Amino acid sequence: MIRFIILFGFTYLFMHLHITGDISKYINMKYSFLSFSMIFVLGFLSIYQLYKWNMEGKEKEQSCDCGHDHSHDENTLLKKVFVYGILIFPLVTGIFLPIATLNSNIVKAKGFHFAMIDKDTDQYSNHEILRPNTKLYYGASQYQKMLASDLKKYSSPDKLVLNDGNYLRALETIYNYPGEFTNKTISMKGFVYHGDALKKNQLFLFRFGIIHCIADAGVFGMMVEFPKDVKYKDDDWLRVEGKLSTIYYQPFKQTIPYLKVTKWTKVKAPKDQYVYRKS
Repeated sequence: MIRFIILFGFTYLFMHLHITGDISKYINMKYSFLSFSMIFVLGFLSIYQLYKWNMEGKEKEQSCDCGHDHSHDENTLLKKVFVYGILIFPLVTGIFLPIATLNSNIVKAKGFHFAMIDKDTDQYSNHEILRPNTKLYYGASQYQKMLASDLKKYSSPDKLVLNDGNYLRALETIYNYPGEFTNKTISMKGFVYHGDALKKNQLFLFRFGIIHCIADAGVFGMMVEFPKDVKYKDDDWLRVEGKLSTIYYQPFKQTIPYLKVTKWTKVKAPKDQYVYRKS
């Protein structure tokens, strides 16, 4: 019976995540068909376990003179409690605990750095970085073709708007070819984060991006500079527009792109605060 409860619980959890749309807080939605198919797989296994339980009935422990040693039963029970406990824990937390959205507290706890693409060799250490870097997810020739295509696409318009659909790819192109975007008008929105060694008219504007799932999520964005001092708090959401330039940022010991803001406004956080890597 416990197996049926666990399987049915996971069936309900996956179904609930898809109905509410909260599945997008865990995975890139282009893979949502995989988690959606699990609803039917787990549902079938649940029904099978219920049928099996009804057919077999409950087994009652009986004393017998068969000479069989039942001394291992206690150890078997402990193993079952341990195994079922491991399975039940994520089920209970997934159903009853609220889903937390990544924010500036995660950035403060882990910090962020500027990725040197040519030196990155471990895709599993590529977390919480300012600059999107998908080089490790593609073959060398495929990646170069993608860069060339994206450069042509995003550098052609006089004004580039970073939106939910193009945020990661366009931002990666800007960081790879900042010279091609110098003095180009760029519009973007994100949440405020006050990094180190910033002036009162400077801050970082970020969004959390997901390549495949929440495990590889990183914080991506740009430094922005206003024409006057501003007093926005971490996690305030802004929409800004300005001209792209470059600046030497001492904590990174590198020159990075930044946005010289000409227009800005405070906005509400979007319903889906994450952005996803599009193929």
